[in-house]
Amino acid sequence: MKNAGLAAVLSFFFAGLGQIYNGQIAKGIAFIIAYFISGLLMFIIIGFITTPILWIWGMVDAYKQAEKINASGG
Repeated sequence: MKNAGLAAVLSFFFAGLGQIYNGQIAKGIAFIIAYFISGLLMFIIIGFITTPILWIWGMVDAYKQAEKINASGG
């Protein structure tokens, strides 16, 4: 069983960590890389749009995936 709240909080503090907690290692690493690239894009303004979107998306995804894992028994 995965704690959905903990997964969301982990992603709040570090993008991708909630996915890694849920056992989705590749997805978590992809979130980390995408968030890093988005952070770099702040130098050309677009990162100010993409970074918060990725951050929120990571938290929501971690929460929903943890609930999905729990619903499937697994």
